[in-house]
Amino acid sequence: MNPVQHLDRLLARPEPLLALAPMQDVTDLGFWRLMARHGGADVYYTEYFRVHPDSHLEKDILASITHNPTGRPVVAQMIGNDIPSLVRNANELQQHAVAAIDLNLGCPAPIVYKKCAGGGLLRDVPRIEGILGALREAVRVKFTVKTRLGFDDTEAIDALVPLFVKHGVDLVTIHGRTVTQMYRDGVRYDLIAKARAGIPCPVLANGNIGSHDDAASVVRQTGVQGLMLGRGAIRNPWIFDQIRQHFRGETARQPSAGERLAYVEELYEAVTTPGTRELDQVNRIKKHLNFFGEGMDDPQDFLNEMRRCTTRAGLMEVCERHLKV
Repeated sequence: MNPVQHLDRLLARPEPLLALAPMQDVTDLGFWRLMARHGGADVYYTEYFRVHPDSHLEKDILASITHNPTGRPVVAQMIGNDIPSLVRNANELQQHAVAAIDLNLGCPAPIVYKKCAGGGLLRDVPRIEGILGALREAVRVKFTVKTRLGFDDTEAIDALVPLFVKHGVDLVTIHGRTVTQMYRDGVRYDLIAKARAGIPCPVLANGNIGSHDDAASVVRQTGVQGLMLGRGAIRNPWIFDQIRQHFRGETARQPSAGERLAYVEELYEAVTTPGTRELDQVNRIKKHLNFFGEGMDDPQDFLNEMRRCTTRAGLMEVCERHLKV
């Protein structure tokens, strides 16, 4: 079964498709391997390939495709605005085992959107249409898009929906915030629902899904065919199985405090590079631990203590105190 057929089979099931969100410098090959050991997502999106006239496929991101450890379909995500370069990279990526090519229209990092890429493109809908048309012609696997509602307001999504239909996009992921909203509260699931109603292809909802109860609520509110999870999966790798259990009518299994602490140890091994300075390793895992505060009784205390750590032993001591409460 090729990756496209695999994705089609997953989409044909009655339960929602569960995707791991692409998070730059976080959801890499090592992290995918760890997620798969804990149940994992149904489909994995790569970190974005930076695309411009002089770009080449980044080897470390490409490794997630060529050494995919999950047994699940991979979607290769691109970010950029130069049409010939995007077409060239799409063609290169399709030489590998990918289920889809995804266009990033949502990255809220200022260094990205100030270059009119990622979420910055939402300020230039006509330019997006040109990109969609060119990529639709070039992409022979599934062509997908991940977008936010707009740049600093939510008007862009209304203009994008008919373009997604016109250019035959195969799947759309909608993060229910604007670019300038970043990750603050106020996800507009109502606007995801409105957009989904106008899009004939499958739609995934993204934004603030941190538990199986959240997942059920978002599906109920939006009617989407699937969900994309990022931060929630980083702090709770069991979440994909918990959502599956909930939709099967089972009690979602909750990990013990010991299991949560053991996961941090696994995470350290998965995302750090052996043989490098301990301080560099500690600073590397802090990118992941920054998402652990949500759900804790004392999130700021944990984050402040964790961010001051300089050794693995010190880091684990902080985690043990906070995760075993």
